Amino acid sequence: MRFELPAEKKLTCEMRIPIRWGDMDLMGHVNNAMYFRYLETVRVEWLHAVGGKPDPSGQGPVIVNAFCNFLRQLEYPGEVLARHYVANPGRSSFDTFITLERVDEPGVVCAEGGATTVWVDFPSGKSAPLPDWLRALIA
Repeated sequence: MRFELPAEKKLTCEMRIPIRWGDMDLMGHVNNAMYFRYLETVRVEWLHAVGGKPDPSGQGPVIVNAFCNFLRQLEYPGEVLARHYVANPGRSSFDTFITLERVDEPGVVCAEGGATTVWVDFPSGKSAPLPDWLRALIA
């Protein structure tokens, strides 16, 4: 099953991620688990940059699902351009979407993925309304 990225999404962050030799598998291309690591890296970087770092004694983000569509192989050496988008703010959740392309092949998307993030009150273990400052960034 392939997940489609929505047309209505807001670009929030771009970052370059080096492809490391150790990211490859026996077949000579980047291991599928590393794609999820790249998605996680840009998502966490954005959350930290905007003040959304988890606070175990307070509130913060929790990923409740994640997906990745593998479109083209990534191989060492190289650098990945990750573009992070947000969409669909709800009461306590929002969606993130990320595209991955090689820096030396602009516009050619090698993978696209995303995750649903829920804002959680950690002491209670329950979802909490998105903070106004975060909702403003997503909307």
